[in-house]
Amino acid sequence: MSIIIPAVLPKTRDELEDKLARLDGLVDAVQIDIVDGHFASPATWPYAEPQTPVPTGEDMLPFLGHFNFELDLMVENPARVAGSWIDSGITRLTIHAESAHNLPQLLNELKVRYGHDKGFAPNLLSIGLAINASTELSLLEPYLSEIDYVQFMGIANIGKQGEPFDMQALRKVKAFRKKNPDIPVQVDGAVNLQTAPALLDAGVTRLIVGSALWKAVNLEEELAKFNALAEEYGNYS
Repeated sequence: MSIIIPAVLPKTRDELEDKLARLDGLVDAVQIDIVDGHFASPATWPYAEPQTPVPTGEDMLPFLGHFNFELDLMVENPARVAGSWIDSGITRLTIHAESAHNLPQLLNELKVRYGHDKGFAPNLLSIGLAINASTELSLLEPYLSEIDYVQFMGIANIGKQGEPFDMQALRKVKAFRKKNPDIPVQVDGAVNLQTAPALLDAGVTRLIVGSALWKAVNLEEELAKFNALAEEYGNYS
């Protein structure tokens, strides 16, 4: 499993396809950030293009088969749309704990409909919960036996790339790791070559990297730097 996961925050489908084309052959996993403009903002594709019909099924994901797709679903009431994205072929679904109107019901529906159970066939479907840097860890505790991983948001204003790192996130990761050493942890937001060492040292197992890659002069070289850093901390792709 990859340690460094590029994040794409697409304003349009064309932008999504362009960035996936640039990543093709470089990585085997990509996170797509879907923002509805309500739970977080600004809106991304497909919510940023309301006049454009949203593809259905496998057509929702360009380059399907080239990557393992992870979806970071930053929307109000994710229960309404989670199934469509799972049916499109994603292998990892990140739900924001603060966004679900009835989180126990949603997790149960995913279990019933897709046969998801913690640790079962993670290559087919893994479910994770994300929490904001300011959210108390107690929100996660009732669901840890039902999910495959936890995602900590490294920025205060989620749904944007290029935001500053929120040190609350690092403290939350350390506290969570101390109590839950066996649950995979990933961090999304303000992950760069300056913040990554502290995150890896705190026990983060996957780094979701956005603007640090897309603003780099050479995308492939920047990926190589991140992978080399991960190896220094004993994490290998």
